[in-house]
Amino acid sequence: MIVDTHAHLTDESLSPGIQAFLAKARAAGVTAVLSVGTTLATSQQCVALAEQHPEIRAAVGLHPNDCCRAAESDWPAIQQLAQHPRVAALGETGLDKHWDDCPWDIQVEYFVKHLELGSSMSLPVVIHTRDCAEETLAVLQSQTQRGPIRGVMHSYTGSLEVARGCLDLGLYISFAGMVTFKNADEIRAVARLIPSDRILVETDSPYLTPHPHRGKRPNHPALVRHTLEHLAQLRGYNVEEFARITTDNAEALFGRW
Repeated sequence: MIVDTHAHLTDESLSPGIQAFLAKARAAGVTAVLSVGTTLATSQQCVALAEQHPEIRAAVGLHPNDCCRAAESDWPAIQQLAQHPRVAALGETGLDKHWDDCPWDIQVEYFVKHLELGSSMSLPVVIHTRDCAEETLAVLQSQTQRGPIRGVMHSYTGSLEVARGCLDLGLYISFAGMVTFKNADEIRAVARLIPSDRILVETDSPYLTPHPHRGKRPNHPALVRHTLEHLAQLRGYNVEEFARITTDNAEALFGRW
């Protein structure tokens, strides 16, 4: 059993063919997928998918590149949606300095809202960071003064120092297809050192298609197997053992599917 802990199944490149993509996933040994929302609409769609397919659970939230365009009623709706029994996490939330889409103060405000809601509901948080890993860690460290945070740094590409800071807070670290790229030595160096009880795998589909399919779209959950196989070899495990480890970690964080 392999768990794809982060996929955007509501993307228009995946959702029309969801049955076929799930069949490919099962054939590859991928039997569970976390479908992650970025807006209220996609969060609602993720929940609908999770209601229809037992191998899918949902994460609901407002992405840092989308939160400044949210209507006033969107956050209360996310809070309500988070109570759905098929919701396993909040997010994707976090911080992003790569794109100039949303003012920084609004990103931080919504990031904190997700963290506080996660704490109050005992839900893990799916955390995005791009070009601001140190700032993201600083917000997380500040929030832990109010109580522990459960969650995952998804599609991690940051430094070992920041990863250790996140691990110290109790967070998990997840790797997507970028860890398989030929020019990703720095990511692999970090992935090699993450404790075995804190590592997860994901596709971030339809993006970041792993080698040997790099550059092809859409990425889809079945292809997480390539990432898992790459990480298993990197860390000295056989594939079956590493699949068990990452599945146990996914269920420890998100619960059983």
